[in-house]
Amino acid sequence: MVELRLRLAEAEETLRAIRTGEVDAVVITREHGPQFFTLEGAERAYRVLIESMNEGALTLTADKTILYANQCFARMVKCPLEQLIGSSFRRLLSVKDQARLKPLMEKRGESGAKIQAQLNADDGSHLPVQISVQVLAKDSYHQTTIGMVVTDMSEARRNEELMRALTHRVVQVQEAERASVALELHDHITQLLCAILFRCQALVDALSTRGQPLLRDAIRVREMLTKSVEEVERISRDLRPGILDQLGLGAVLSATAREFEDRTGMPVILESEELAERLPADLELALYRILQEALKNVERHARARRVTVALTKSGDGVLLKIADDGVGFDPDGRPVRRKTTGGLGLLSMRERAAYVGGTLTIKSIPSEGTEITVFAPVPAGAAAVSAG
Repeated sequence: MVELRLRLAEAEETLRAIRTGEVDAVVITREHGPQFFTLEGAERAYRVLIESMNEGALTLTADKTILYANQCFARMVKCPLEQLIGSSFRRLLSVKDQARLKPLMEKRGESGAKIQAQLNADDGSHLPVQISVQVLAKDSYHQTTIGMVVTDMSEARRNEELMRALTHRVVQVQEAERASVALELHDHITQLLCAILFRCQALVDALSTRGQPLLRDAIRVREMLTKSVEEVERISRDLRPGILDQLGLGAVLSATAREFEDRTGMPVILESEELAERLPADLELALYRILQEALKNVERHARARRVTVALTKSGDGVLLKIADDGVGFDPDGRPVRRKTTGGLGLLSMRERAAYVGGTLTIKSIPSEGTEITVFAPVPAGAAAVSAG
């Protein structure tokens, strides 16, 4: 019993020493005798694990002094490891990225935050990275240590560029196909329908002196043909509006707003600044397609009373806003109705904006409506927009 009490006391003392950090070695009895595990040995295994990572790993003080970095991170910034240790992490970031990183490091209660940034390597090159920030434990002097994992995003960026190039090519092929179909409709189907309409009108004139039932039937056929001609023309314009190629974006915005208002009965308030010169063709087409898709969503889902379309000059680009006073979206992004509010349509609008180097944002409030804002830069040397 005395021996058991002594061994129990030793075990409790060992546990207390481990908890308080007073012990730097642990003895474990194995089949072939006792084995010693020191903190130094554990740290060595930990370092081997960190050094084998394909990502940069480092620890910093609160003022961004580098306490530790692995070889992968040293290779990322093309700097010898011995020169990295003790240097400031700030020198590896632009002023803009430093400002973005600062609030993440100051949030003591939060961990796992991530930002996209660029590392400035010692040879003058720049590396796109993702920085994950983890707040580690405080030391005996109550100094906070920050852990970071730095992921090289070069391959991801290359894949994004390839995907964007593929998307651009798909858009170009799609537009070429639309133009071809629009031409076929205009040159063949519309002309054929017009010829039938003329013959029908001749039939109405011939039956005007005969029985009323036959005349009424002929008039109804004429009306159906007239609507068919108008619908084919509308489809042809939607596929590739000739007015866009001939007169530019301002004219097609006005024509589209007028056609939408006539068809749906929903007022469209157009606040378009006069285009002093033509914008690049790709930019005009992208903005037109975004407007087209936005109005389609309003017609199908918004239950709005009116729509506002505004085109303005903004810095070195143009700003297109389409706003409605309809049902909007709920805060987490799901539509308030069972039907979707665009789905692929919204994705298509974002892709159109990205295609011309622009950005698309959506602001929506339930029961108050939705506002879609597109900013697209006008390339240097291209035509600009001036206020009218």
